Amino acid sequence: MSDIASDAPETLTDEAILARFRASKRQPTGSQTLGFELLAVRQADREVEVGFAARADLLCNPMGQIQGGYVCAMLDECMSVAGMITSGMTHVVPTLEMKTSFLRPAMPGPLRGVGRVVKWGRTICFMEGELYDAEGRLLAKSTGTAIPTPFANFKKA
Repeated sequence: MSDIASDAPETLTDEAILARFRASKRQPTGSQTLGFELLAVRQADREVEVGFAARADLLCNPMGQIQGGYVCAMLDECMSVAGMITSGMTHVVPTLEMKTSFLRPAMPGPLRGVGRVVKWGRTICFMEGELYDAEGRLLAKSTGTAIPTPFANFKKA
């Protein structure tokens, strides 16, 4: 397996990728629901930092905590965006498998996620993600695998 994305047509700077995400008018509905905002891109580290505006009226369970499925969605979003950026913005990275460990309850309000690609192969990539509260406490961790798929080959289901 190759450990680098080799078919990127051009090299975009971290700042250019960040600007591209911020200017996009086609943010997926799921990302909007989670309050997704790309905060930082670190291509050299294969890592992104993401902010989420976790709204109580949309995401909470009866105990007032962010429902675990939404926490998983936030982590999946962090890891997937890290994969897209690792590819040089040439691939999407549909998740094949994901494991999440919940360390403390996530409460409504601002949350910060970090996603990174651990290994990029020809047919699979390995990713990690963490979710933190506003005080910097670790809430949940995930690992996942995904199948890098060129944007040109991606078909909506």
